Amino acid sequence: MNLDLKNKRAIVCGSTQGIGKAVAMELASLGANVTLIARNESALKQVKSELINNGSQLHSYICADFNEPQKLKELVDQFIQRSGVVNILVNNTGGPPSGPIINAKSEEFITAFNNHLICNHLLTQVCMEGMKQSGYGRIINVISTSVKQALPNLGVSNTIRAAVGNWAKTMANELAKFGITVNNVLPGATNTQRLATIIENKALKTNSIKDDVKNEMIHEIPLGRFGDSAEIANAVAFLASPAAAYITGINLPVDGGRTSSL
Repeated sequence: MNLDLKNKRAIVCGSTQGIGKAVAMELASLGANVTLIARNESALKQVKSELINNGSQLHSYICADFNEPQKLKELVDQFIQRSGVVNILVNNTGGPPSGPIINAKSEEFITAFNNHLICNHLLTQVCMEGMKQSGYGRIINVISTSVKQALPNLGVSNTIRAAVGNWAKTMANELAKFGITVNNVLPGATNTQRLATIIENKALKTNSIKDDVKNEMIHEIPLGRFGDSAEIANAVAFLASPAAAYITGINLPVDGGRTSSL
């Protein structure tokens, strides 16, 4: 099975921690030239220094804020003009705050829509011409299992993730004729700072002990544990590889079996 990403350029968004960082590390280990995107420059420099380098790989970073979609697009466009084609785009950014949908403010939906769908769309537009020209294109969106099954107390996230899922399916159909694949990876409960925050917020709102909330969540997972960021990264890396050339337009849950629908 060909997983070799040598001479491929990958952009990984939200790559200074959690799933994004794990994805960047895995793609680098497969030989890709990795470009990190996040808003914390010191963290970007640190992660860049940790990426595997076989001696010929050219890793880099772009310091950008997903709250400024047009500025993000401009920075990535400038990078491509300097550095060349991007073959792999991993759209990933932190999810909206938890909370019931009935209490959500309209501004929360707008912010999340911009951070996720609009940024994904603009980055895809910037990268796809190079993908067409090079004959190799992989767009992978890290979303959530809420695309298949709405999650309690994540009203804004459920709404926006579903929008991204349908955007991705439409984009997959349109770009397939160019040999560009578009797929979604749907992480379940994964050991990240976001999960820790969700557990803490739920414990506070329900006046519960954090360990009890954690154990209740684990009880819902057939494999009996939370996922590791590296396990999500493995799925992303496979979809980014030559081996996944005939897979497009799918939602791939990586959730230990928690999602009850097929």
